[in-house]
Amino acid sequence: EEEETFSLSELSIAAALALTSEIPQDHKLRREAAILELEQRGQKRVRFGNEMEKLEKEVIRNCRLLRVRADRKALRRKAVEKAQMEKDYIELRSGRPPMFWIPLRVHAVWERMEVTLACTVLASPPPQVTWYKNGAPIDLRLAPAGKYKIKNKFGMLTLQISRCSMEDSAEYSVEIKNQYGEAYSFATVLVRKYYGKESGFDSEIYRSKEADFAFSMKPLFSREKEPFTLSCYFSSDLLEHQRDIAWFRDGELLQNSECHKLKYQDREASLTVSCAHKEDEGFYTIRVPSLDGFKEQTTYVFVRDAAAETPGAPGSPLNVKCHDVNKDCLILSWVAPSDNGGSPILGYFIERCVAGSEEWVPCNDRPVKTCRYPVLGLTEGQTYQFQVKAVNKAGISHPSKTSAPVTTYDPSKEKRVTGHIKVPLPPTNVHASEVREDYVALAWDEPDPRGREPLNYYVEKSIVGSNSWQMVNLDTPVNSPRFALFDLVKGKSYCFRVRSVNKYGISEPSLPSEPITAGAKLATLPPPSQVLAFRDTKTSVVLQWDKLKDGLEPLGYYIYCRETGTEGWQTVNNKPVTFIFSPRFTVPGLQPGKEYVFCVKSVSEAGLSESSPETDPIVVRPAIARPSTPRGFVLLSCGKSEMTIGWKPPKRQGGTKLLGYFLDQHDTSELDWHEVNIQPIPQRVYTVGNLKEGHLYEFRACAVNMAGVGEVSEPSDAFKCEEWTMPEPGPPYDVKFTEVRDSSLMLHWQAPLYTGAGPVTGYYVDVCEEGSEEWKQINKQPVATTHMKVSDLETGKCFIFRVRALNKAGIGPPSLPSDPVVAKTKPGTNEIELGVDEEGLIYMAFEAPEKNDSSEFIWSKDYEGPPDADRVRTEEKGNKSKLILTNPSEKDLGVYSVEVTDVDEDISASCTLTKEDLDKLLKRSHEIRNPLIKLISGWNVDVLEKGEVRLWLEVEKLSPNAELHLIFNEKELQSTPTHKINFVKGKGLVELIIQNFCDDDKGMYTAQLQDGKAKNQFTLVLLDERKWKFSPYFIENLRWKVTESCEVLLTCKATNLRKDTSFQWFFNKKARTGGVFDPQTGIGTLCITKADEGQYKALVSDDRGEDYTQLDLTKGCKRTFFSIILPALSASPLKIQPTEEGIKIYTDVKYYTDYMKTTWYHKEKQVESRDRLKAGSTMNQIWLHILNPTDADKGKYVLELFDGNDTHKLSTDLSGQAFEDALAEKWTVLESHLLKTLIFIFLNLTSVNFFAQLHVCNLSVLQQTLCLTCCVSGDPYPEITWFKNEKVIVFKDRYKMDVKGTVVTITIEKVCNEDTGKYSIYVKNKYGSETGQVTISVYKHGEIPEFDSFGFTRMSPP
Repeated sequence: EEEETFSLSELSIAAALALTSEIPQDHKLRREAAILELEQRGQKRVRFGNEMEKLEKEVIRNCRLLRVRADRKALRRKAVEKAQMEKDYIELRSGRPPMFWIPLRVHAVWERMEVTLACTVLASPPPQVTWYKNGAPIDLRLAPAGKYKIKNKFGMLTLQISRCSMEDSAEYSVEIKNQYGEAYSFATVLVRKYYGKESGFDSEIYRSKEADFAFSMKPLFSREKEPFTLSCYFSSDLLEHQRDIAWFRDGELLQNSECHKLKYQDREASLTVSCAHKEDEGFYTIRVPSLDGFKEQTTYVFVRDAAAETPGAPGSPLNVKCHDVNKDCLILSWVAPSDNGGSPILGYFIERCVAGSEEWVPCNDRPVKTCRYPVLGLTEGQTYQFQVKAVNKAGISHPSKTSAPVTTYDPSKEKRVTGHIKVPLPPTNVHASEVREDYVALAWDEPDPRGREPLNYYVEKSIVGSNSWQMVNLDTPVNSPRFALFDLVKGKSYCFRVRSVNKYGISEPSLPSEPITAGAKLATLPPPSQVLAFRDTKTSVVLQWDKLKDGLEPLGYYIYCRETGTEGWQTVNNKPVTFIFSPRFTVPGLQPGKEYVFCVKSVSEAGLSESSPETDPIVVRPAIARPSTPRGFVLLSCGKSEMTIGWKPPKRQGGTKLLGYFLDQHDTSELDWHEVNIQPIPQRVYTVGNLKEGHLYEFRACAVNMAGVGEVSEPSDAFKCEEWTMPEPGPPYDVKFTEVRDSSLMLHWQAPLYTGAGPVTGYYVDVCEEGSEEWKQINKQPVATTHMKVSDLETGKCFIFRVRALNKAGIGPPSLPSDPVVAKTKPGTNEIELGVDEEGLIYMAFEAPEKNDSSEFIWSKDYEGPPDADRVRTEEKGNKSKLILTNPSEKDLGVYSVEVTDVDEDISASCTLTKEDLDKLLKRSHEIRNPLIKLISGWNVDVLEKGEVRLWLEVEKLSPNAELHLIFNEKELQSTPTHKINFVKGKGLVELIIQNFCDDDKGMYTAQLQDGKAKNQFTLVLLDERKWKFSPYFIENLRWKVTESCEVLLTCKATNLRKDTSFQWFFNKKARTGGVFDPQTGIGTLCITKADEGQYKALVSDDRGEDYTQLDLTKGCKRTFFSIILPALSASPLKIQPTEEGIKIYTDVKYYTDYMKTTWYHKEKQVESRDRLKAGSTMNQIWLHILNPTDADKGKYVLELFDGNDTHKLSTDLSGQAFEDALAEKWTVLESHLLKTLIFIFLNLTSVNFFAQLHVCNLSVLQQTLCLTCCVSGDPYPEITWFKNEKVIVFKDRYKMDVKGTVVTITIEKVCNEDTGKYSIYVKNKYGSETGQVTISVYKHGEIPEFDSFGFTRMSPP
């Protein structure tokens, strides 16, 4: 106070403050209350000198407060000044010149790599930093954009140089300076250019290039209970640091185990799942370490439902998990299946078993409605596993995958407070943990303190509004503080309370719970909204939809698809897919070009929601997107002021045609890039002019399609603009491959633009495996063309190719290497189809379902360009292109290839049209274009009455425009009086009548006929006198052949026939009937169904003479005959047929003979005929009859058939359900057999009365006439034979047969006792045979038939 003085102005301010001092907020209230109190007392307040005294005190107090504030300000000011002085002193003491704690170090890098120079400095105050290159300061404003990046963070200085070039090789230094001094650090950067081994050294970096993925993993489709393997291929062998491969499913790391086998071998990493479950479905990711972090690929594995045991049964549930595990209970949850089998799921059945056993015990008697269920009655300390089955009206599903083993335990044991309690206290906090439609789960807290004795609990319930309590679990006390009630009345409200009990007694009841309403049905979630479908690839569609509103979180989503025009929905995923952000899912495996609609369902604990609205129909085609960047820039030619640049196309063209490229250039001595072209360049070669000689230029490009302009490529290498004068040719370019197959491919390239001292005379092709730098020359001699077939490649390996051009001066530099290619035929690869269409045109067709809307088919011949337009024409329809030969000849021979444009993957094929192929195609074309005139009767020679010789033939009827050219010994004959030619077109008759036949008339006669497109010619060689004498003769001797129905057909052909010419068959010198002879064609046939030993002879004769032909089928001939017939035998698979006596195992054969050896085996032991086992055969069947079958007859039965050359085996398994079904059906057959077919006919003088029940036939009687009727069908229409007592019926006199369509009727007139017998009908065509039987019994009038216990009749006297 003594040091501080105040001015008059400060004192006036203090006085003003005193006069305007703040009055407390409640002061007025207190004063008003005091005044009111005085007024009530009748007193008055008088204001006098006391107020001045109070004012003076306020002024003094405010002055003191002001003085205190001023003092604090002065002290703060003095403290700040002292602190500043201290800081300045410290800084003065700590100040130091800069120094390098870690200096710069030398770097050697490869061209186009990035390098960072770094150092650490110490200085106070922080220094000023300047970087130098070869002594010149680095100015970021003058340097190329992005070339240098300078940073200074916490004393660490860095200079980053991007995309190093040879000009970046220099000495770099950094200067640091402050007021105390300065310091310098130097380092040299050496940029190396790689020239390969020819330069005298090789690079470990290049040799040890990291492996990359060879191609993307495709979605995999598997089925439940079946194994699957997911494979990923690499472009080269993995380096040591890349071998730590990791597999993930839905983000979860998978370990090598019995279920998941992880393997890497021969550039292939694989994940094998031995037994797939729907839980194995999901997104699979493979992650491979790299120097920059890791590389990864992801795909989706779909696991389809296993085939249901009962048609229409639902799929199996999945994701069975255990929750809230206690000593004797737990909560089980699962996920509903995506496929309900066509009808709603009624509920679920739960089963449990002790871990390690296979004895499954049901946990519920009635189906559970929701996907959550409390399991009670478990044993403490026991390990359990659970499985769930879904049920609908059709049946029960397969069981789910078993849950993980879980052991019951006491979760509160560790934190429990026991205390010295005998009679337990009541539990607390009784509440409902879960309320479902099927149950209510109660939970409570143990008494605290609990006591040391084991506790049990009794639960009591009471309906709200009543005071009566009922104990729920009197018989089964609960060990855990959990309990579930299942039989509550739906809609009613209950209160619950719990009592504790131990060996000392029972506690008081706990406080009642809040009212709980039972039977509340858990509602399903609403379906998603705004489901949209977008084009993705040629076989996939992307779906996107909105998340559920109001914060609802489903367990996932099921997706369904349906092809437009069909009704059935197909399940896409069988495991609910979940998403963190916006739901988006790719549906693969669709058919290219097909139209689909989609819908989505939400999955929750209550089940599946309703289906979302269907998407708009979408056609499966690749999505149109902007193309990727061009790549692989190369200098093709260079002049003094111009450069010709080439580049590779983008790897992804965006699903549509590329419209061109935009090219930029950059002079390395300048900062900015400049556009080369304004309009898109359609080709990938361009000459850039107006360049400066000696300058270095970089180039970059971007591609454009209808979706827009793609990203700009990385800059090319710096090319120096100086004129090429070397004598060798320049590099070829655009090296690409087509027709990639397992061990071969076709390589194409473009000739170099710079030819050097002379024209290019050939090319050498080099190959190396990807990841290696060892190039091998493929061709020893140069190839003259710009294409080459590369063969003998190792399947599955990845190769790279390059080409070098040759002229008289030598071999030029190699081309830019091709893209890596794996020598392997891709699944679904189509080849060119060679054929003849309906119009007789020869064509080559190629189908490419993967083509885009803008794709084109480019055909070429011999890889030299399009085929001659005058010789071919093309037709395109949808995804198919057809190349048609307009005038096929040997000029069209060669190699035809086709390639599809505007696709990301190679789609190409080729085929070679050879002379043999062309001849076959021309023949087929000729047959189609030029149909043959049908021959009815070949050349015949007749001698007329006047000695004239008549040569004639007959064809089908011809039109009036038909033409005939009759050629004799290569000269055309004209009709003359001595050689008269008659051509009757309406009858198709051609005849030549020769008068005075002589030796000059012997020779070859050919009739050439043409009727529009139809043509034909017929030749007669008339040299042998026998051929033109009076008598008929055979031009084709007797021979035999085997038909498809294993019948023997004898055939021969005669000529020079007349109407009165007779034809006769003989067997063992005796005439035989049954043959067929066609006088028009002269062909005779005889069908033999069962060959007999003997000689067959055919005789043709008339009054002019006779001729015959013979065939010997005796002994050895017969054996040879059957060794040829029997291989034509075809036996059906073994069938099981129950009979009234037992079970019949048989096979149907087309033809059976005694020469065929048959042997039956049961359980690999030969079966011998005995009382209960009868083996036999018929013409069309081989059988084994098991009489009175027992369990010993179960097992595998094998039938061996030996046809003289080979042994054929047929087998069937008569065990399990097949045996039970056959045994059950046997009794059904026995019962029906008791009603076997019987016909009883009673005769009297006036009428016929009968009754019958027919198995095959219907019976009708009309005026003592018996009619047997049945329906017969088959294609071709079968042959029909009726038998009586196993003898063929000859239809004459009283027996008549009538066939009308499919109805066959046999009529027996004037029925008598002789008609009693067993009648059967046998029908047969080339595809099989059938037999129907009926028994007819005829009795005299008055005889009464009776039935025994088996349904047969016995006679009784009248």
